Amino acid sequence: MIKELEFGRCPLSNINVISPTAISHHAITKHIFMKTLIVLLITVSGISFFSFQKKTFDLKSSVARGKEVYVAYCISCHMEQGEGIEEVYPPLAKSDYLMADKKRSIQQVLYGVKGEMKVNGKMYNSEMSGFDLSDQEVSDVLNYIRNSFGNKGAAVTPEEVKANRK
Repeated sequence: MIKELEFGRCPLSNINVISPTAISHHAITKHIFMKTLIVLLITVSGISFFSFQKKTFDLKSSVARGKEVYVAYCISCHMEQGEGIEEVYPPLAKSDYLMADKKRSIQQVLYGVKGEMKVNGKMYNSEMSGFDLSDQEVSDVLNYIRNSFGNKGAAVTPEEVKANRK
């Protein structure tokens, strides 16, 4: 319980002063309050730091998962090494078309593509159906393709895939 501060008059200067017992009680209360406040601020800032810290994207793990998706959905047309089938299915290996537009690649995996496209200087006119994959699976398979077969591309995140859904 906090006592009210006790005032008295200094006999030498005739000035109002706080009594010594009130000062020590006041100082102790202030010290406890400051320690509590510091602990609270450290705790809250620590929680904020870890809660709002952006998680880094693990490209290596995504590429490993993407290989499994590629084997399940893509390998029959684009082949094991991403070479495609001449004049039928375009190559993914060292593909200028694939690497030129990340958003287009996301949408083509999701919704498919039909019609002419020029890949590595050659024209292809075929159709690829879209795939019913999760945002994570689309991210993973594109990270595998964009970082395999002689390609080197920036990561595609599940958030980017989600943002490109119609």
